[in-house]
Amino acid sequence: MGEVNMSVEAELIDEHKVGISQWKVVPAPHRMITLGLGSCVGVVLYDSVMRIGGMSHIMLPDSSQFKKNDNKGKFADTAIPMLLEEMQAIGARKRVIIARIAGGAQMFSSEERKAVNNIGHRNVEKTFEVLDNLGIKVLAKDVGGNKGRTMIFDTADGSVWIRMLGQKTRLL
Repeated sequence: MGEVNMSVEAELIDEHKVGISQWKVVPAPHRMITLGLGSCVGVVLYDSVMRIGGMSHIMLPDSSQFKKNDNKGKFADTAIPMLLEEMQAIGARKRVIIARIAGGAQMFSSEERKAVNNIGHRNVEKTFEVLDNLGIKVLAKDVGGNKGRTMIFDTADGSVWIRMLGQKTRLL
């Protein structure tokens, strides 16, 4: 993975923020960004032919584990299919969509990790499972560790950058 210097032209593109438990779908040329991917997982789906992209910021792996699960953007098992459905509604074709994922860090100490049942790892596993069940190939990943991430996605060319505290922005 190489170091990336984002150009001046790229700075002129509209940027859409994707918050925790949200998803967005936009056609090119737009950029999406999600901040604070600690144990959460950011998922980018991209149709490079139609140049339609989607991003989701997933907080938890499985909606069936909760009685109150009406926020479909919160869970991997509901957010990813909804993201795909919304992309297809504006012309994306499932057979060419690829995914990139980031996040799933272990932000807690050993004792705290036991209390939250290794949520970062579970989020990553469920994300891979859902994408596999949908027949979507994961092109790249940047997961695990113990630092939060910011994920930036440019629908103009499908590029995804990762920023981590104390490190240079890098291409995923």
